[in-house]
Amino acid sequence: MLSPQQLFARLAEIGVPHTTVEHEPVFTVEQAKAHRGVLPGHHIKNLFLRNKKEEMWLVVALEDRRIDLKQLGELLGAGRLSFGSPERLRTYLGVEPGSVTPLSTINDTGHRVALVLDSALRDGGPINAHPLVNTMTSAIELPDLLRFFEATGHVSRWLDFPSPS
Repeated sequence: MLSPQQLFARLAEIGVPHTTVEHEPVFTVEQAKAHRGVLPGHHIKNLFLRNKKEEMWLVVALEDRRIDLKQLGELLGAGRLSFGSPERLRTYLGVEPGSVTPLSTINDTGHRVALVLDSALRDGGPINAHPLVNTMTSAIELPDLLRFFEATGHVSRWLDFPSPS
């Protein structure tokens, strides 16, 4: 399991700039909204999911998206999806519950977790994500985040989610 400082060193190695702020620990979107202050860009939620075949996904969506797991399973051709356990999360993404982040793909060296991104993230502004812990938020521009995924060997699948209500 990498530390945020090790992640930042890796980001620097591959030329991915970021701006990081520290804050109180947050475990939910509501807590994040209350503690983050004014951070421009996209704020996300991250779902670590699995199916009965032991296939896993990291779904990164705008924070206010309502995501129907049954419908998502159908869209992904995955069947019935459920949330991955804390143990599975630690094993595959190397983070604790509440710290799930697209940046945790750095810990998925076996490429067991498929990455799914909300198409709305393409619409300008940085992506705000935890740098492996939920006491910080890092802003990274989308092209830089995609370069990070490429460096970790993860291919992003883009998905159109229904608009937040």
